[in-house]
Amino acid sequence: MGIYEISLATVVGINVILALGLNLITGFCGQISLGHAAFYGIGAYTTALAAQSGVPGLVSLAAAMFAAAAIGVVVGLASLRVRHDFLAITTMGVGFLFLGIVRQEDRWLGGELGISAIPAFGLSKPGYLLFVLLLALLTAMLSGYINRSWMGFAFEAVADDEDTARVVGVDVAAYKLAAFSLGTALAGLAGGLYAYFTRFIVPDDFGFITSISILSMVAVGGIGSTTGVILGAGLLTLMPEFFRFISDYKLLVYGVLLFAVMRFAPEGLAGVGRSWLARWRLGRRAP
Repeated sequence: MGIYEISLATVVGINVILALGLNLITGFCGQISLGHAAFYGIGAYTTALAAQSGVPGLVSLAAAMFAAAAIGVVVGLASLRVRHDFLAITTMGVGFLFLGIVRQEDRWLGGELGISAIPAFGLSKPGYLLFVLLLALLTAMLSGYINRSWMGFAFEAVADDEDTARVVGVDVAAYKLAAFSLGTALAGLAGGLYAYFTRFIVPDDFGFITSISILSMVAVGGIGSTTGVILGAGLLTLMPEFFRFISDYKLLVYGVLLFAVMRFAPEGLAGVGRSWLARWRLGRRAP
């Protein structure tokens, strides 16, 4: 693999972690978040500051996860009082608040110029790719485990009907906070990996457009499906690279994809795959 392919695969791995984090919140627990990029940015800025202070790479990534999860719990507390559209607006506000802070803080966060000269993680590019892919694999395994566990069933109950879930004994508040803390911690991890990868971050990397891009990965792949979200993250990361002529119209393409998926395949790529598999099995059984 050349440098270009290694870099592209690294970005795919980071986006897989990022999208799986949002899937925990929106796909599993049904909490709409339009500010996921803010937690991505919190992880990136935390890692950048820690790395420049001489903190080892793994410790910096852990700090990024902790910082993002801590803010995620605060947002989760807000989600206890609001639902649906109001929750979406609240999380959107978190994203704008984050951008306002990092753009105005010149001394520590670099303002509009961001943070540059971030120290390297300490691995070669192929080594860093393997590290990112390992973390992406572990994230996927964690997501699959949660989905099959009692926590996953509780998340599903909360997503379907909070009041009914509360009546049957599910601690709705605790599971909402768990979803936000886990999902935002993964966003913080992705942000830390991104900071070490690019070694230069600016506020626009974590704006509202990025939040929509992450949501698109989840929706196109299949909300609530671990495999589908991985496919969605890979597809929407690679598509602008393979079709350079649409790179300037990425948001337009994402919008069309979201519309098409919601209209013709509400369950995303995962749903389409399950449908095709069911038809194939039915065809084999037919005499």
